[in-house]
Amino acid sequence: MDSKSTLVYGQVRRALQAGRYTPGQRIDPAKLASEFKTSPTPVRFALYRLVGEGMVTDHARNGLHVPLLNEVALRNLYDWMERLLLMACDIGEPPAIQKTGKLELVAADGDLVKLTWQLFDAIARATAHGSLHLAVKQANDRLAPIRRAKQGLLKNRFEELSELNRHWETRDIQALRSALSDYHERRKQLVPCIVALLSDGSDYLH
Repeated sequence: MDSKSTLVYGQVRRALQAGRYTPGQRIDPAKLASEFKTSPTPVRFALYRLVGEGMVTDHARNGLHVPLLNEVALRNLYDWMERLLLMACDIGEPPAIQKTGKLELVAADGDLVKLTWQLFDAIARATAHGSLHLAVKQANDRLAPIRRAKQGLLKNRFEELSELNRHWETRDIQALRSALSDYHERRKQLVPCIVALLSDGSDYLH
């Protein structure tokens, strides 16, 4: 049962990271049990582990859902991610750490949700500061479904991410800091629209 639970945990966690579940969407343990050809018990163990990580919320009788944030919570989450990344910029890379490999942004129709997760993770990981890296991973995971759902609200997303990646590759930290602040400010300004969009598509509210 433990191996099955670990398998389900890993698969669902990766799906959440990739934004394949939408905010507010109900996660049905019975469907997952059928998909993974297991009993509901290891599935529930896996899902409640994700509840503990903040990637899934338990609405009691209404079941388990992908978190659906209100305006204050979403704005705070964007602000938290921005502060963490700026802190990573300030800490920088230890001399013994070599530059991370280039993040391939090969096409405008690439998976920008995944690429954004990878870039922000790389910036934090390069500090060799475990606690900071963990905090960025957790914020990254919580933002992934939101990034997937709100893509249509923002123009020039590929160019925006390419600029961030270019500053990171060249280690132009001053330009990276400024671009990260602009990136998050654009999203904080759109918070009411994002929350309205997510709420309209939420299983939890219907």
